[in-house]
Amino acid sequence: MEGTLRMPRKNADNQQLHIAMIGQKRVPSREGGVEIVVWEMAQRLVRMGHLVDCYNRSGYHIHPRDYDTKPGMPGRYDGGVRIITVPTFRNVKLNAIVYSVLASFRVLFTHYDVIHYHAEGPSIMCWLPKLFGRKVVVTIHGLDWQRSKWGHFASRMLRMGEKTAVKNADEIIVLSKNLQEYFQKEYGRKTRFIPNGINRGYRLQADLIRTRYGLRGGDYYMSLSRIVPEKGIHYLVEAFRKTKTDKKLLICGGSGGTDEYYHEIEKMAAEDPRIIMTGFIEGEELEELLSNAYCYVLPSDVEGMAISLLEAMSYGNCCLVSDIKENTEVVRDHAVTFRKGDVEDLREKLQMLEDNPDTAASYRDTAADFICGEHSWDEMVEETVKLYREVCSR
Repeated sequence: MEGTLRMPRKNADNQQLHIAMIGQKRVPSREGGVEIVVWEMAQRLVRMGHLVDCYNRSGYHIHPRDYDTKPGMPGRYDGGVRIITVPTFRNVKLNAIVYSVLASFRVLFTHYDVIHYHAEGPSIMCWLPKLFGRKVVVTIHGLDWQRSKWGHFASRMLRMGEKTAVKNADEIIVLSKNLQEYFQKEYGRKTRFIPNGINRGYRLQADLIRTRYGLRGGDYYMSLSRIVPEKGIHYLVEAFRKTKTDKKLLICGGSGGTDEYYHEIEKMAAEDPRIIMTGFIEGEELEELLSNAYCYVLPSDVEGMAISLLEAMSYGNCCLVSDIKENTEVVRDHAVTFRKGDVEDLREKLQMLEDNPDTAASYRDTAADFICGEHSWDEMVEETVKLYREVCSR
């Protein structure tokens, strides 16, 4: 229930834990996959009787919300989750590192059973609480230093965050078997594979999207991601422009801090009237788009475990994804794949699905049951709590 405080439970069989989450921009929000994961975890941990403090970065929150307060306690509360905002600079390049430094100092003044860092960048400071004897868990959501939006210096800092986690974290969680193999081969470091969960999507009729975009349902392809180079949106736009179809292509998502690339995609899209850029979307509009797409496309060069892909499948979508291991591990044989970065192969697969609606329908028929059977937020959080308890018992 939004906006209400949940009183924590504590008993001998299920000892209450106090957990700090560091690494997300702002929760609750859909600013990125990390934010979705942290919020799904935090809500469930509170319902299990634990205390959770989420350290948000300051800045514009895309979800205006009403929060509860608690007399004598800093921070705000949403559904029993305490949200503490860390003041940072407006400069995007400085924001992340300043946030990580200040949040890591701040947690030293509260007794936490576990301090849980998310993503490589913030993990650059995980040595500090470890130095003071705190228990530290790190989730690596993907190899962020490989993402093309980062310059040389930023990539080096991200790689340093990865190495710091390897050296200092009590446990490292990874979201794919591919990442697990990477850490074993690169560092000889064992990690825990705990994949993300998903909620089953409940399909809605085309209503808002009919008014806003003139869509009836089944008459568009869509992508859903931050518009950043590693998501491969330029491959999709180029391939779609060569595809023979009357359907539209919706590019859904905000700039993700790379305005130059976003404007480049805008220019490419403007050359084809079938392509619509929606900007950031959420709520009922997003649910309607996921409910009524002909096909969802994820053309990424780099991923961790794409929440948008899990969501698309949970709504029963036919999906077309690049053949990177992080995608193929998720979809197995329940989606169509194309060679990463190969525009012509992507065009061929788009055209194949366009010309064979029965094939697209067959993927829709199995997608939701398959993905919801494989991925559960409740199971993910239960496994994480087991890991927390192992760490605390050492």
